[in-house]
Amino acid sequence: MRKGPLPVLQQAIALLLFLPAMLLSSCSDECESTTTFIVYEPVYMLRTELKNAVKVTPAQTLKEPGKIYTKGHYLFINEVNKGVHIVDNSNPSLPRFLSFIDIPGNLDMAVKGNILYADNYIDLVAFDISNPLDVRLVSRVENIFPTYFGMVVNDTAAVFISEFVETQLKQPAGTDCSSAGPGWRNGWMTFDGRSFASTSVAQPGNSSGKGGSMARFTISGDHLYTVSNSDLQVLDISNTSNPKKGEKIRLGWGIETIFPYDNKLFIGSTTGMHIYDNSNPTSPVHLSTYAHVNSCDPVVVEGDLAWVTLRSGNACAGFTNQLEVINISNPRSPQLVKTYPMQNPHGLGIDRSTLFLCEGKYGLKIFDAKDHLKVSENLISHFKEHDAFDVIPMGSNLLLIGQDGLYQYDYSNLKDIKLLSKLPVSR
Repeated sequence: MRKGPLPVLQQAIALLLFLPAMLLSSCSDECESTTTFIVYEPVYMLRTELKNAVKVTPAQTLKEPGKIYTKGHYLFINEVNKGVHIVDNSNPSLPRFLSFIDIPGNLDMAVKGNILYADNYIDLVAFDISNPLDVRLVSRVENIFPTYFGMVVNDTAAVFISEFVETQLKQPAGTDCSSAGPGWRNGWMTFDGRSFASTSVAQPGNSSGKGGSMARFTISGDHLYTVSNSDLQVLDISNTSNPKKGEKIRLGWGIETIFPYDNKLFIGSTTGMHIYDNSNPTSPVHLSTYAHVNSCDPVVVEGDLAWVTLRSGNACAGFTNQLEVINISNPRSPQLVKTYPMQNPHGLGIDRSTLFLCEGKYGLKIFDAKDHLKVSENLISHFKEHDAFDVIPMGSNLLLIGQDGLYQYDYSNLKDIKLLSKLPVSR
């Protein structure tokens, strides 16, 4: 990675990035005071560096956990922008780190059969994990995620933007210089248009695993689907070790999550939920859009109901904290049936009408949701000690990921939910 002198292409990109700052400096003679702004300076990475950086290393402890995924008796935990931990979970009371796959720019993963798919900044990489202690890279699909941090990358470019480093910019402020301009203030450059999570429904045979609700990445049958801020990318994984790029479908701006259920794809955005018919898996068809106020929007589905959380925060561009219940019995005309105020809802999961809801720093809430019109009256448990981000309910055990690590609970008896284990964060 580098921030020094750049070839012509890189210079052009850098010029576009810093043009607003250059224009702002031209009015400094008219300003009398000084204002400090946060600027995000691009860091460039060569494609050759990207390919050479992927490797398998000995087991490591968690430092900054991201998304989670489970397949068989293995857990896969993302180390944000670093790679994937492989964990032996054959005994949920005593999970054991096995190895770590070093994947720069990694934010999530999913598994079908013995192949693990992961993002490697702008590329998709596939690993043979038949032996978790001897993981092998088997294929790479380039330029699958062409909008990293909102920056379009030329398919033939030898360099791309891997991250932005926060720095402070001081400039005079006055009548004509009171604003840093679009793209430079309040962390605009930190918006990640490529990151994805994973969720899928387990299937027999050459099956996929299961992930959380904060999903930009899912497997359904022989196809892998990823969503960026604006597009749905289809990949054929009928040959699991050799994924092939398929159709790209324009969705509109602000896309956040994707959840597969009953031959349909439920896609959450900052402004609503899109429903796509996935009967033809190579070319999903839009059925409807349910609109809501601007907010973050993970979605899960069970039966004829979709459960959506909306939350506030800078990354969500909204001020609403609530749980919405939507009737999707007619997928061409989804209808809101109930809204529940929440504190700061994040990921969620549902299993046989038991609803698991992450409330960020306010913990994990578990509800009896058999009567979807009286959910708030049927709180089963509230674990306040967590900073909860996402969950995966697995029939009797629950996986919970938060800022301080991975927790596992036994919820086979909802009247006596028990903590099985914790993989803590080591900072």
